[in-house]
Amino acid sequence: MKSFYITKYDKTSPLKFGDLPIPDISADQVLVEMHYASLNPIDFKIKHGDLKMVLPMKFPLILGNDGSGIVSKIGKNVKHFKVGDEVYLRPDKNSGIGTLAEFIAVGEDELASKPKNLSLEEAASIPLVGLTVWQIYERAGLKKGQKVFIQAGSGGVGTFAIQLAKYLGAEVATTASPKSFEMLQHLGADILIDYKTQNFEDLLKDYDLVLNTQDEETLLKSMKILKPGGKIISISVVPDEQFAIDSGVNWLVKFVIKMRSAKVIKEARKRQVDYSFLLMHSSRKQLEEITSIIEEGKIKPVIDKVFPFNETNEAMNYLESGRAKGKVLVKIR
Repeated sequence: MKSFYITKYDKTSPLKFGDLPIPDISADQVLVEMHYASLNPIDFKIKHGDLKMVLPMKFPLILGNDGSGIVSKIGKNVKHFKVGDEVYLRPDKNSGIGTLAEFIAVGEDELASKPKNLSLEEAASIPLVGLTVWQIYERAGLKKGQKVFIQAGSGGVGTFAIQLAKYLGAEVATTASPKSFEMLQHLGADILIDYKTQNFEDLLKDYDLVLNTQDEETLLKSMKILKPGGKIISISVVPDEQFAIDSGVNWLVKFVIKMRSAKVIKEARKRQVDYSFLLMHSSRKQLEEITSIIEEGKIKPVIDKVFPFNETNEAMNYLESGRAKGKVLVKIR
């Protein structure tokens, strides 16, 4: 099968393109014929080796962390799917294969039937960002009337996070460039801050939750806007000690993470706020709950560009440039 993959961690070389074997499936797995893959920042972070301490990978490694397709084959123990079903999926880190390939083998808990009101293209944009935001709001206990600050609202995570926060009844502030303001207002954002000319930490206060998708400097600034007891959850920088424990890494990695996060933890304690790092996990049940909300018409996909399969490296470069407004997809077939 045609695939885009890497054979080592590399910050500069393009993904390799070539034939790799169609994966065999176990009794509990599903073989999906991929139609669309969604690209996310975790793809280039994995490629660069930024996550190798906590997400060790085997090579050759096919990249791509979510997408959509059609069930091609099922294992004898599979109960929830049949051949021909249209699905969207987020492979678990243990699957060892990505969505930038013509086929992928995944466990039954790593996919769900796509929303009936979405095309395969639209559905491909949802799983990783949807599960990430769902798990952040679940951890934070976000509820009606609370205030949430979502950094970089026009990105893939941001556009979904705004819509789900409004569905839950929260007030939303976000940063973006003015050219994205109209779109973000349409998605439900209440307060829009120009990240180039305004300092959000001077404009916001007494927030219940911050969703951090940016660098450590922005993370530390964001603590200033939280009320005592507020929560800041990051998906981009500074894993914390609890994350290391939950990930089951060895003692040396735990020590490195503890030292690396010391400054952030100290600042969080000083300001009496709760800091944690989240790396989302696959969940069919949560994807099905997201599906229900999408089928109600409460959340709509936001897609920036769709690249043909043979331009996957161009798609990766575009994503890494930071210019995307919404999701970047690759059309595989």
